Amino acid sequence: MLAEVPFVLHGWLRSGNTGASKGVVAFLAEALVLLPDKIKIRCVRADSGFFDNTFLNYLEERHLPYLIVARLTPQVKHRARALSIWQQVDENYAVGEFRASLLGWNTQRRFVVLREKVREDKDALGRKLIDVPGYVFRIWVTNRDEQAMELWRDYNGRATIEQRIEELKNDLAADGFCTQDFWATESAFLAVLFTFNLMSLYQQSAQPGTQYRQPATLRNKVFLCGAILGRSGHQIVLHLSAAWGGLDKQKPLLEAILKWKECTSPKLDSTPNIPKPIS
Repeated sequence: MLAEVPFVLHGWLRSGNTGASKGVVAFLAEALVLLPDKIKIRCVRADSGFFDNTFLNYLEERHLPYLIVARLTPQVKHRARALSIWQQVDENYAVGEFRASLLGWNTQRRFVVLREKVREDKDALGRKLIDVPGYVFRIWVTNRDEQAMELWRDYNGRATIEQRIEELKNDLAADGFCTQDFWATESAFLAVLFTFNLMSLYQQSAQPGTQYRQPATLRNKVFLCGAILGRSGHQIVLHLSAAWGGLDKQKPLLEAILKWKECTSPKLDSTPNIPKPIS
């Protein structure tokens, strides 16, 4: 999932008991091939399911910046407890960092640590360490050079991805079907991803720069409209319901669609390429 676009770049349908990191290198390799040339990966952000040395090595070989939640192994916990230098963000948050080479690693990597004070009026998102009462900790591994606080805030932007995943499930029923045949189920799943991307492209082309709208909102406000095919003189026209969320409000959107020049994929354009004569 590309967070800022938003756009689903690639997807696999797998068994529910498959580990998150299994096959992730092959998956990312396929995804990078599908990535349009004009889009560059700013940072790979992932949860602790992808805290895997093979995956980190692959990202480093491809020179891809990453920020991944660290799995709290005994060594990582020990190093977090031993931190003595903290940068205080406010009365509740502080950040620190350390470098470590875990078991099986052939290099040291940078770990960024967020310490949050436990409070009664707010649920803390991190994990408690028995030896450090009153605080919870979140830890990331990264190959980026920015300040720890900046990296923490950047990772928080990943929350938009979780929202898009929920939209795929709730608005487009991505997890609401299962056929007897695996490949048929995968085809339906990919069709859902394709639909999501079409709706995202629709928003960018019809109303560029406007606030993102969820698929369910688009369906109710844009696509569900009473209409009758008729004639106006000798022309066939489509009569749209005036109660369609305020027809006047939708007219600029329809005009933008009609002016959209990229109506056909270059791969489907059958226009013959006739060479021009040289004079």
